[in-house]
Amino acid sequence: MEIYKDLTSPENQQFEKLLNSQLSKNVIEEGKIIDGKITKITEKYVFIFISGLKSEPIIDINELKLIGFKDKITVGESIPVLLERIEDKNGEVVVSAVKAQKIRGWYKLEKAYDENQSILGKITSKCKGGVIVEHIETGSLMFCPGSQISDKPLKNIDHLIGVEQKFAIIKLDKVRGNACVSRRQIVSTNKREDKAKIIEKFNVGDVIKDAVVKGYSSFGCFFEVNNEIDVLVHLQEISYSRVNHPDEIFNIGEKHNLKVISIDKEKLQIGCSIKQLSPDPFEHISNYQIGSKYKVKVDKITDYGCFCSLEPGLSTLLHSSEMSWTKRNVAPKKIFKVGDMIDCVITEIDKEKRRIAISHKLTLENPYESFMQKFPEGSEVEGVISSTNEYALYIKLDKFEIDGFLHANDLSYLNNPDDEIKKFKKGDKIKVKVLEVRKEEQKIRVGLKQLKNDPFDWFKGKKVNDIITVQVISSDNKGLTVKPENCELEFMIKKSNIAVNSSDARPSRFVGGERIDAAISELNMDKRKVNLSIKLLEELQNKEAVSKFSSPLSGKNLPFSSLSEKLGEKKDKDNE
Repeated sequence: MEIYKDLTSPENQQFEKLLNSQLSKNVIEEGKIIDGKITKITEKYVFIFISGLKSEPIIDINELKLIGFKDKITVGESIPVLLERIEDKNGEVVVSAVKAQKIRGWYKLEKAYDENQSILGKITSKCKGGVIVEHIETGSLMFCPGSQISDKPLKNIDHLIGVEQKFAIIKLDKVRGNACVSRRQIVSTNKREDKAKIIEKFNVGDVIKDAVVKGYSSFGCFFEVNNEIDVLVHLQEISYSRVNHPDEIFNIGEKHNLKVISIDKEKLQIGCSIKQLSPDPFEHISNYQIGSKYKVKVDKITDYGCFCSLEPGLSTLLHSSEMSWTKRNVAPKKIFKVGDMIDCVITEIDKEKRRIAISHKLTLENPYESFMQKFPEGSEVEGVISSTNEYALYIKLDKFEIDGFLHANDLSYLNNPDDEIKKFKKGDKIKVKVLEVRKEEQKIRVGLKQLKNDPFDWFKGKKVNDIITVQVISSDNKGLTVKPENCELEFMIKKSNIAVNSSDARPSRFVGGERIDAAISELNMDKRKVNLSIKLLEELQNKEAVSKFSSPLSGKNLPFSSLSEKLGEKKDKDNE
């Protein structure tokens, strides 16, 4: 709080001058603090006698009450006042008890600030940005910022209002008469002193019993000791085995024994270790063999696995992927519980990284091996659809607790995969063919269309330029839709492949049901790709005719008017 806000008034401009001019309270001089004796009291005023003055100054009685002199307002009582004027324009003496108190209070605040001493005060009210503190000894008002009220955030400070307590002076403005104080500094200092006394009780090598897990951080775990002090166990001091985060090992509220390994009296910190309470188990890691089965104890369960111990201090992670052959994406807590003794096989030992990998599923029968023995690739198996998505079906195969993967492309040779997969739902029984078993990857691929003959096999033994007979299904501006005889597949003959002469390349020339010949222009059995062309057939027949009927010297004289006429005759004959 600002004692003087208006620096332009003569009263405030004289404040520093008054402070510096106070030499002796016994000197009768303007600007001095002098003790006066109350001689008379009226309803509004108090009369003061000061030796050496020709008249008795008067003070408003409310002024004395304002500064806490209510109990001193009695005849014969001595009170300090500031002699402002020996004689004003009216010939009267002007004195102020309020200013005398402020000046004396400032002296005491200044002395406490210079000597780094705390003062006794009490919070009287809240204000913008903090609270107003009253100096108990002098009644001077000071400001305490909100950030300096406590060492931790407080939602409510009502319990602090009106309570006498210590404050530290953190700033003084002599010109303005402002004083800024801090309660937080006192609280922190007290805590530091208390903490220093507590730390004196400990020595390096001491064993702390039943320390309580209080919190975690990325670098260690904090424990509360005897409800007095918090100590840190660094991540590297938790276990001889690798630990990524303390929550892998500890739960809030657990009790553990700790060994004191360091004490920093300057920072008031105690470093502790858990692993140093037991010998390093990796010293005899040679007792364990990769591929061998051992009993392990489940110590902690997380979302991604279980932390287990081969022996006290020798812990390892059993990842969720190594718990079961068949139970995937299942919470580990649904499979095991803390305290369980389970069989595991050691799959890896890394002495440098101090890491051991284990597997529980390797102690169980591998259902993929059993399945492969009963249902080798190429065999048929029944199952129930366990789940579906937009591109695949997952099938619970036979009596095995494993799923087969059926891609939409393996549902039908003829129909659109997107349409075909919509025909199936969860719970449907289905017979499929085993296409591939990869036991190392725990994957089985099955197919439905493979139970039937592949209509594309119709083209086995055929080659490019072979002539085949097809039936016209339909025609449009783009071309002809045709189906080879005795084949279930349909193909498109593009308009550009209908005839050599562009004038004859009209799909409307052909009607549904009509049988025509076409040549294979492209055939790829691996990519299941076939293109048919009537144009190519004409070109092949034209080439054959030229080769058969022309003379070696000229190819102009042919025994027929045109190849198109011959093809027309052949088409009429086929339609008869």
